[in-house]
Amino acid sequence: MRILYTILRAGLILGMGLLMLACSSKTTVESDLGMSHAPDWVNEGTQYLNKGDGRLFHGVGQTPAMGDSSLQKSTADNRARAEVARILSSYMDIVSRDYSEATGSGKDVVSQQAVFRQIKNLTKVNLTGVRIIGRWRNKKDGSIFSIAELDMKHMKKTLGMVTDMNQTLSRYINQHANNIFDKVAQEK
Repeated sequence: MRILYTILRAGLILGMGLLMLACSSKTTVESDLGMSHAPDWVNEGTQYLNKGDGRLFHGVGQTPAMGDSSLQKSTADNRARAEVARILSSYMDIVSRDYSEATGSGKDVVSQQAVFRQIKNLTKVNLTGVRIIGRWRNKKDGSIFSIAELDMKHMKKTLGMVTDMNQTLSRYINQHANNIFDKVAQEK
């Protein structure tokens, strides 16, 4: 009886240990959609891309099959643009935070609300430079994927044309935008 009790107790402890280990493990999410017949950009999804062509914001949008193919393409395009807007906004939030930390004191300090407003306006202005660079139709289910792109060079060029932006902020973005982009692209 004592041996049975010891075995049961050891089994219970082992079982609880395995349960705790299973609950504490990391969840791994694969970024690949697993569509072997799709272009790489469909499987990779929205991302910051730093390659030979430059620093790029890529957004991927998808829409299911619809009766109106023109509306379907337009919807996928708009969703791809929205993805670029989302990651550009996240990027600009990081720029804003880094700028605020870098200029924490001194005579050129701009209120954080003004900086936030200027950066949000810059984000909206830069979205005019987003272009659709490709589409793909999934023959299996009829869905359409679109990829939109915004080039960092375009963003900086647009920044140079904004006349009502704080000059210190403008200089900071011109000097540090590429480094911040590289850091964000590596983390993603």
